[in-house]
Amino acid sequence: MENKTVSASVDFQVEFYDVDSMNIVWHGNYVKYMERARCALLSKLRYDYAAMEKSGFAFPVVDIHVKYIRPLRFLQKVRITATIVEYENCLKLAYKIEDLETGMVLTKAESMQMAVDLKTMESQFVSPKVFLDKVEYYLKNGEADA
Repeated sequence: MENKTVSASVDFQVEFYDVDSMNIVWHGNYVKYMERARCALLSKLRYDYAAMEKSGFAFPVVDIHVKYIRPLRFLQKVRITATIVEYENCLKLAYKIEDLETGMVLTKAESMQMAVDLKTMESQFVSPKVFLDKVEYYLKNGEADA
């Protein structure tokens, strides 16, 4: 059986407001780029932040790791891809930023989010059934449920 994953990519151009005086992206902006890809992935599952809240859960980020391989530069066209690595106990995503022209990998990263019950504000050590169902439906059908 084929190993399926859930991934989403976002293409963008590095803008002036994201760079420092050397026209290199300031390190903190990489987290913003990760969020763009994460939002695209969650939308693909039809479990964006509004749907999370409606289902009674939030998924705050609890851990981030970024490996800066090569700098992103002003006006560079790049693609960031987010891929689910784990979802049963937490939402762990792997990210890859690539130059659109050369395909060169510029950055790798990971983030981990834990579910929190919005009524009790307690961390959940197993992902909520509503989220598990969304991911498993997508893995089985190649598309989100309606």
